[in-house]
Amino acid sequence: MPNLRQPKIALALGAGGARGWAHIGVIRALEAAGVKADIVCGTSMGALVGGAYAAGELERLEGWAESLGWKDVLSLMDFTFRGGFIRGGKLFDFFRSRIEDRTISALHVPFGAVATELTTGREVWLRDGSMLDAVRASIAIPGVFAPVLRDGQLLVDGSLVNPVPVSMCRALGADIVIASDLGWAKLGYFRDRAQAKPQPKTEGKPGWWERFLGPASGEEPADRMPSVLNVLLTSIDVMQVRIGRSRMAGEPAEALVAPLLPDIGMMDFHRAPEAIAEGRAAVERALPMIDVALGR
Repeated sequence: MPNLRQPKIALALGAGGARGWAHIGVIRALEAAGVKADIVCGTSMGALVGGAYAAGELERLEGWAESLGWKDVLSLMDFTFRGGFIRGGKLFDFFRSRIEDRTISALHVPFGAVATELTTGREVWLRDGSMLDAVRASIAIPGVFAPVLRDGQLLVDGSLVNPVPVSMCRALGADIVIASDLGWAKLGYFRDRAQAKPQPKTEGKPGWWERFLGPASGEEPADRMPSVLNVLLTSIDVMQVRIGRSRMAGEPAEALVAPLLPDIGMMDFHRAPEAIAEGRAAVERALPMIDVALGR
């Protein structure tokens, strides 16, 4: 007797800082193509977008993200030197005032977020309690956002151990996983191309943090060293790309969506419209693969 059960489709939304706004475009384009997720799992910014989607709050998040300017981003940063550059409380209080928080068990779509236990390096799957609290832990970029204490565990960004959480989607019962991986253009060829082309004069470029932590203005370009924060974030990019490729080699998705955003920095949260548009374009490029995976 044939199996008439519909396969469960999951989205694995990867880490990538501000590039994670591309996941909004990915979800929108998949919906337009008739692909609806039964499960969504996210790491770091993938957890934020995935949690909003699972809670039915994606439209509100999208509208807010597209309205952000770099000064708005800066106003939400509660700077500290204890545990990271940014405490994160001000930002997440803002989220709570605009996105209805729910317990994970009450979300419209099964959801999970990945974090890392700082003291042991253990991968932690967050599947209960407040959705925004889980996101806060998953998004705690080491050295940038302060860690989160949850159930006696000190948690930081899940990208240290699982940047694109395909494995978590499988554990939650997914038959078909569509992975949105933001790491493909962070290093090497695409990054070099982005740095070589003329950059448009956009408010806040090349990065709002460079206005405060950038190289001295009197230095010649050839002698300039990147800021401390730039070195830290680029190093995290390297780590995420290497770990992500290794994990996905052993835990491949049925379809891969790869937004190409090499010129958007990890903290360029004011550039959501560009990232969302590229998320849509990435789905259009991947749609033949997605159709094959879905048997369409």
